[in-house]
Amino acid sequence: MKGARPALRYAKAILNLAKEQGSDSLVNDNMKLIVDTIAGSSDLDTMLKSPVIKANDKRKVLVALFGDKVDNIVKGLFNLLQENKRMIMLGPIAKQYSIIYDFHKSMQVAKVTTAVALTKELEDKIQAKIVELTGNNASIENIVNPNILGGFILRVGDVQYDASISNHFSELRREFDNSHYIPQI
Repeated sequence: MKGARPALRYAKAILNLAKEQGSDSLVNDNMKLIVDTIAGSSDLDTMLKSPVIKANDKRKVLVALFGDKVDNIVKGLFNLLQENKRMIMLGPIAKQYSIIYDFHKSMQVAKVTTAVALTKELEDKIQAKIVELTGNNASIENIVNPNILGGFILRVGDVQYDASISNHFSELRREFDNSHYIPQI
């Protein structure tokens, strides 16, 4: 992926600065907000990637958009990216920051596939299951897939726990197919 190495360097520098100031967790929340906002707005993404729009104008949009919602370190990143004419890298830097932050805090990302969006109660139950399976907490990423019908599929690292209705139906189908009690026609 083009630009991944510079994004990682920026993210490492920001993490080191944030750790020195004791605001690494707050900056991580800010970076997640930036990633979600860029992913949710094609106009913002297009604006950041546009070579026609000046870097100063891009920074002004970001300051107006995120203003009081982000830490001074993130505002400093906006200024630095403007000076280096690398505003296009804001999204990749924010993603890399979250990845190395999670690694630094020994946090894993748990991908939870459900038929409907998770509620807070379900997240708490799934977090308990993650601790039971791995012994560690993890940040939860919810993937909605109506094809699993109900239940959930949990994947943390190389561990997968499938408690979906579609999986139970598949197991029943296999049992009936291998059953010696049902006569073959």
